Amino acid sequence: MNPMWRTLHAPDLEARIWKFVHEHVVPAAEQIDRDDVYPTELIESLAREGFTTTSLPTAYGGQGGTHRDALVVFEAIGYGSAALAISLITIYQSQTIIHDYGTASLKERYLPAYSTGLKAAYALTEAGHGSDINHLDTKATRTDRGWVINGEKAFITSGSAAELFVVLAETDRGVSAFAVPCDLAGISTYVGATATTFGLRNGPHINLVLDNVEVPLDHLIGEEGAGVRQAVGTLAHSRTLAAGISLGIGRAAIDGSLEFASGREAFGQKVLDFQGIQWYFSNLVTQLDAARLLTYQAAQDLDDGIQIARSTSEAKLMASEVATAAASTAVQVCGARGTMESAPFGRYLRDAKAYEIAGGSSEVLKNTIGKSLLRTIRD
Repeated sequence: MNPMWRTLHAPDLEARIWKFVHEHVVPAAEQIDRDDVYPTELIESLAREGFTTTSLPTAYGGQGGTHRDALVVFEAIGYGSAALAISLITIYQSQTIIHDYGTASLKERYLPAYSTGLKAAYALTEAGHGSDINHLDTKATRTDRGWVINGEKAFITSGSAAELFVVLAETDRGVSAFAVPCDLAGISTYVGATATTFGLRNGPHINLVLDNVEVPLDHLIGEEGAGVRQAVGTLAHSRTLAAGISLGIGRAAIDGSLEFASGREAFGQKVLDFQGIQWYFSNLVTQLDAARLLTYQAAQDLDDGIQIARSTSEAKLMASEVATAAASTAVQVCGARGTMESAPFGRYLRDAKAYEIAGGSSEVLKNTIGKSLLRTIRD
């Protein structure tokens, strides 16, 4: 935990998670990225420490914390390994939609398992529809015993290790959300030709095939036909945590390049003594400080239940763009060292840029902010 960065919330929690990150996550980050594998052991270690259930109520084995508490955790893990943080965010997404909309029996069945390391993924996207989840080829049909689901989902983050999927499928009343455990008959997965990304590498994105998969009646999450609203609402909640991951990437890039510039000599002085280099860092830390304040305010808005769409979108938009700027500048400041595969700066740049697209692209976020402004003016 670098004293250059202010503690914005929960210093005791911050001390615990940063200790974990420096001892366990930072040493493993390069290998996770290089091998492109889901970090199962680290996720299970995070679960034992309570970091996979920070904001889950204690009644379900969680820590009973706030969104701001969860943000503290995600910022620190994003600093150590964005790939690990991505693995954690899909867990939070599934956890949140089940907690907020699921039946009592569904909550009792799955929510306690998160504290012991349950791994989960959101299965929303289809190859033929992309980000448009309002009309889907995956169908769910009601039967006397529950639901039968048929279809295929594509490009699922964390899908290679998921034990539980949140699946969107069309029913007679519209798009609906279902909790689908991975061990049901008729489920299979495969790695497609476009499964591997250059950043946020926590295992190849998988395709999920559902062939007459039978799920119990109570595995419908919330109201039939309300799946899009529920999924989008959950993504709005996790968007602040995504911003936290970007903050972590940006902090890591700045910390690493500052350390290099303060120790490297060029033309008879330390690189950091050059005014131009100081100006680089002055701009970056100012932008990142502003992004952190905005993001923590967005998390507070979530806790207060106000301005969710606008503030969470603003947070991710700004944090992701600042992270990319920080990583790019870090490469530039470190010169040849910044471009070496043995240095972490290339990973920071790839992860930061990928997160300008993943979890809601900058363009989508700008549309959301714009719509919020229009509603404010017209109301």
